[in-house]
Amino acid sequence: MKTIDYKIPQGKMLKIKVKFEGRIIESICILGDFFLHPESTIEDIEQGIKGCEVNIELISSKIQKILDRSNAVLIGASAIDIAKAIERALSN
Repeated sequence: MKTIDYKIPQGKMLKIKVKFEGRIIESICILGDFFLHPESTIEDIEQGIKGCEVNIELISSKIQKILDRSNAVLIGASAIDIAKAIERALSN
């Protein structure tokens, strides 16, 4: 399990706990001081990117589709910010 704290430029702090199998996300927990409504959407995001290869464009696209489908509001972070944090966790 890898953990990374990622400060979003002009944004909030993300804390990602992720387990990888090679470049594949095996399990993930996304925390931080960002705002997400409805809050339960974070669980949908975590489930939606499990099994995904670490690729910023792919992960951010999957996250954005989940946000759009849920009519969720994400403030202080973006789908691409989360994807970047995951990629940094893999490279650390």
